[in-house]
Amino acid sequence: MKTVVAGLLARNGSLLICQRKRRDTFGLKWEFPGGKVEPGETPECALERELREELGVEAAIGDEVLRTRYTYSGEKEEFELIFLRARLEDHAEPRNLIFERIEWAAPESLLRYDFLAADKELIAMLASGELPLSE
Repeated sequence: MKTVVAGLLARNGSLLICQRKRRDTFGLKWEFPGGKVEPGETPECALERELREELGVEAAIGDEVLRTRYTYSGEKEEFELIFLRARLEDHAEPRNLIFERIEWAAPESLLRYDFLAADKELIAMLASGELPLSE
């Protein structure tokens, strides 16, 4: 089973969300920054690496928020998705290095974005206020 990590980066009451490039798998879908956990990596180390590669930032990785499993139609393998809180280092400003777009979005507005199916449970929790932000 593949393991994937995603970071919840909060600032001023909003979360950083990222839109996949048009030609990528699931093109133009929204997601939280992150990616695959490589062999020998912890989820926390994988998220630190992915945030450097995707956004050019250093971040302190915090608590696990949600762990879920998902299988996309047409895929044989289920994957595990781990959402972790992450805090940007002081004055760090994310740069879009690999996405179509990045945006800061208020939790209650998340339902208006076309997120990846595996993110839907977390999106519902954030949008309803069931899962509060921490910065």
